Amino acid sequence: MTRLSDTQAFILGAAAQREDRNVLPLPGSLRGGAAAKVVSALLSRGLIAETTTDSRTRADAALNRFWRNDEDGRAILLHITDAGLAAIGVEPEGRDSAPAGSDEAPTAEAPKDALAEADPAPKARAPRAGTKQAKLIEMLRAPDGATIDEIVAETGWQAHTVRGALSAALKKKLGLMITSEKIEGRGRVYSLPHD
Repeated sequence: MTRLSDTQAFILGAAAQREDRNVLPLPGSLRGGAAAKVVSALLSRGLIAETTTDSRTRADAALNRFWRNDEDGRAILLHITDAGLAAIGVEPEGRDSAPAGSDEAPTAEAPKDALAEADPAPKARAPRAGTKQAKLIEMLRAPDGATIDEIVAETGWQAHTVRGALSAALKKKLGLMITSEKIEGRGRVYSLPHD
């Protein structure tokens, strides 16, 4: 199904953390042609969508708040779509995560199952012992799994970094099949099959 580069996974993970689901600002090192290429790839795959605003503020690469201006001078924002959220393993939580008409909301379980089955690891790798990645895997294999907040507290990473690690490092590179479920009183809990 959806394969993401580390940069794409990072951008989508950061957008998923923002209240307004805005893709901007992009990482500081991503500018010019490289930014246009990454955004174009995400747009063409339906993982992000453009939203035209009423604002006439000029897009400015230094500020990195608006993506571009349309032919009428209106500012255009970029938002993560439900498909983009599903690609990084985040459930939309019952509200629109992107502008209306950008895509359909995924069903609750089908995208996760399809993503896990369709995204095998290209190479068999094993994490080094004693690393934060090894600690993350250990937490996910615990009988109760782990929430994003618990992983943040243990590793010191930011929440978007944890989501990126789950999507890129564990799913894509190591080929691990991460599952998640919403547990009342605890929130979304991620887990790995026990050895």
